[in-house]
Amino acid sequence: MTVRTGCKGAAGTTPTVEVSILRSTLRDPSMRRSKGLQRVVGALFAALVTALLIAAPSAQATTPSPSPSPTTFQNNISGFLRDDARAPIPGVKIKATGNGFEGEATSGANGAWTIGVPVQGTYTIELDTSTLPEGIALAEGQDNPRDVTFSQTSNLSVIFAFGEGIVVQQQDFGQNLLNRLVAGLSFGLLLALASVGLSLIFGTTGLTNFAHGEMVTLGAVLVFMFNAFGFPFWLAILLALVGGGLFGYVQDAGLWRPLRKRGSGLVPMMIVSIGLALAIRYVIQFFFGGATQQLPGAQSAEIQIGPVSISPNNLWSLIISAVVIALIGIVLLKTRLGKATRAVADNPALAAASGIDVDSVIRIVWIVGGVLASLGGILWAYYRPGVTFDMGSQILLLIFAGVTLGGLGTVFGALIGSIVVGIFVELTTVFGLPADLKYVGALFIMIVVLLFRPQGILGRRERVG
Repeated sequence: MTVRTGCKGAAGTTPTVEVSILRSTLRDPSMRRSKGLQRVVGALFAALVTALLIAAPSAQATTPSPSPSPTTFQNNISGFLRDDARAPIPGVKIKATGNGFEGEATSGANGAWTIGVPVQGTYTIELDTSTLPEGIALAEGQDNPRDVTFSQTSNLSVIFAFGEGIVVQQQDFGQNLLNRLVAGLSFGLLLALASVGLSLIFGTTGLTNFAHGEMVTLGAVLVFMFNAFGFPFWLAILLALVGGGLFGYVQDAGLWRPLRKRGSGLVPMMIVSIGLALAIRYVIQFFFGGATQQLPGAQSAEIQIGPVSISPNNLWSLIISAVVIALIGIVLLKTRLGKATRAVADNPALAAASGIDVDSVIRIVWIVGGVLASLGGILWAYYRPGVTFDMGSQILLLIFAGVTLGGLGTVFGALIGSIVVGIFVELTTVFGLPADLKYVGALFIMIVVLLFRPQGILGRRERVG
């Protein structure tokens, strides 16, 4: 701003003095530090994206040509060979033929074997009995070779029973129900990681963020990228979580906060989030490719823990998800930051009047939401298993179902709703629903519950109009 002042001199002339006054915000050192921090974080995120764009094509270029390898094809036939004493049987050859394809695998030291196949369909599986150790034979009545058919799933397990006098039986219904219940709990807690972040964002800003699925995808893609760079696996996971938090920060600082300051409505912002989701998804596809890639240790045989049969990956997923969600609950209930977050979610205007920095709370929520979504994406890559460019969008509706079922904007409601959705998804297959329709069943149960309780399980009834 320029101010002109004048006074009459001795000679009758009026000298003019121009005083330039800078905006107070430019003199404010905190604002300069804030802008400097935004530039640094933006530069770091740009460097991260550049590394992704460089590394993903090179990692894809080094992918070997199609071969009967479990890391090449999305569909797998697998099993675990154990004798009548439950000891693993290594070094046994198994062959799969069908649909113009022929592949072979050898059981490892733990008895596990996997054959990747190009398409779903019917395959003939044959165990080479000449490779069995001396004194071990297939159980009486065991079909070899046998025909197996994919039933709306990408992973098909084939069991060979060994031992003299063993009678081959179908899995007990109660045992199968228990296994699916544990798998559903693992899947539900995995969904809860992403749902809690989405619920925090909705509670503090009112935004329905359709780009949250791409935040899930980013976590798995970053782990794959850093692993391709040769980083230790634990460091790749840590860097992926940091990248997810940076992505959440950059989203809010560069897009959502300016839109909020300009008074943009929630519906236009929701449409922006849909466009952002599509843009990110297809940028990832362009550089990452459309093929399914596997993270280290993605294929693992199931282990027996008491009466429950579960894969180590699902067991670790269950433990990690439960611990992280418990920590989030403690932070929200016991810390000043958690109380401030709940205050902003309840009434932003009253929270601001009470001295709470609403913008800072929202910024932290976006960072935490990005970290949780990335962790959920990593665990989802092991649960599926596989990393694809659209893996986050595949479970986005289930994430929304968990948030809506539990109650919009309530963190603990998102946790309960996600567990309900995860368990229901897995239990439907026990009662004969095809695996590809189990997600439809979860959305159906959400609709039924909301018909009787529109505010969700833990939501509050509000008057509209």
